Amino acid sequence: MTPIPDFDHLPLPAVAQRIRSLDLAGLDELIAHEQAHGDRLPVLEVLRTRRQELEDGATPSGGDQGDVHPETTGTAHGSPVDRSSAAEPGPPDRHGLRQVTWGG
Repeated sequence: MTPIPDFDHLPLPAVAQRIRSLDLAGLDELIAHEQAHGDRLPVLEVLRTRRQELEDGATPSGGDQGDVHPETTGTAHGSPVDRSSAAEPGPPDRHGLRQVTWGG
């Protein structure tokens, strides 16, 4: 078990945000976990960068990782997903030719 719930399923921006509250021991635990399981290079880079920040004098921020849900973090690119703001689909392509349907 990791110090962050559902760590293996978090998108990179959520990982970067949630590790801010961890100390060196917590980060070391996550680094070991990631190396043994997913071994995702971008995640390891974020973890190691934060570890170096702590070694250089940064302090962990406050926060409780127990009440955070991965489905509320948005997309992998950090933008929230909401069906009410999705674009309406356009008309279908006529015979597969976009230029005929859209005039250009």
